Amino acid sequence: QVQLVESGGGLVQAGGSLRLSCAASGGTFSRYAMGWFRQAPGKEREIVAAINWSGGSTYYADAAKGRFTISRANARNTLYLQMNSLKPEDTAVYYCAARDGIRYSTSDYDYWGQGTQVTVSS
Repeated sequence: QVQLVESGGGLVQAGGSLRLSCAASGGTFSRYAMGWFRQAPGKEREIVAAINWSGGSTYYADAAKGRFTISRANARNTLYLQMNSLKPEDTAVYYCAARDGIRYSTSDYDYWGQGTQVTVSS
C-alpha cells in the first residue's frame, strides 16, 4: 500500500507560481498512475491533472490547461504539479492520489494524501 505526502502549498499573490510535490512510499511508484485533485470550501473535490505510469500521457482539466504542468520522477518516487499564473479561484486544498494500474483516471483512485493548502490572494 502506498503512502502519499504532499508539500509545497502556501500563500501566493495572483499571477504567481507554486510547485506542489507528492512523495510516495511503501509501494513501487511506477506501478501507479497518479492524479492531482483539489477541493475549495463549499465545493466538491475536482480533478486538476493526471498522469500515467511513465509520464508519457497526461490529462488536464479545463481550468488547468495552459497554466499547470503535471510530471513525475519515478526514480525519486515523486509527483509534481507546477502551477503558474495562479488565480484566486485556484484557492483550495490540493490532494495527490494514486491508482493501481498504468493508465490514469479522472475519478477512480485508490490512495490519497492528506492535502496541502494553496491560497491565492487578489
